[in-house]
Amino acid sequence: MQSPNNLQDLKLILETALLTSSEPLSINELKRLFEEELSPEILRKVLDELRQDWDGRGVELVNVASGWRFQTKPEFQKFIDRLNPEKPPRLSRAVLETLAIIAYRQPVTRGDIEEIRGVTVSSNVLKTLEDRGWIDAIGHRDVPGRPTLFATTKTFLDDLNLRSLGELPPLEDVGSLPSLDIEGDTPPQPPQIELNAHQT
Repeated sequence: MQSPNNLQDLKLILETALLTSSEPLSINELKRLFEEELSPEILRKVLDELRQDWDGRGVELVNVASGWRFQTKPEFQKFIDRLNPEKPPRLSRAVLETLAIIAYRQPVTRGDIEEIRGVTVSSNVLKTLEDRGWIDAIGHRDVPGRPTLFATTKTFLDDLNLRSLGELPPLEDVGSLPSLDIEGDTPPQPPQIELNAHQT
């Protein structure tokens, strides 16, 4: 691709790439759009301007753990859902509690999770979280038996619209993870978290 001649060209190229990508794009990936070397600082500045350009529309440019992406603003999602009215999969309380323990105490072993929850953790619970791409085995604890250590993934952060674990709400603010259908009851909704992020 030819190098952009001005700031407007640069914004148009970034906008086009981000609108047509099905996944968030990192700064390094965005740099590959251009023949000339652009510093991460310049790209971030242009991305911030592009985000402001889209202010007041139904779609927003956000920065998540894996990079930058366009997505539907939460207040407009109910309209988009009418086009595809599938219900999100129901997740059990055991799955949500396990996910919360991993998110806030990582890296943890299955034994750590069982000690905190006070019950045995089913293999299906961990498999559900791994299948969704929210947790991953990242190694083994250096103790007898070398139990597997689990941690959350960038996909987990992306789905929460977070850039890092530091942006998780304080533990005392979280009754349970939001925007998920828990079998048997409706959980309280903690502030400013959307678990089911929706891209355009």
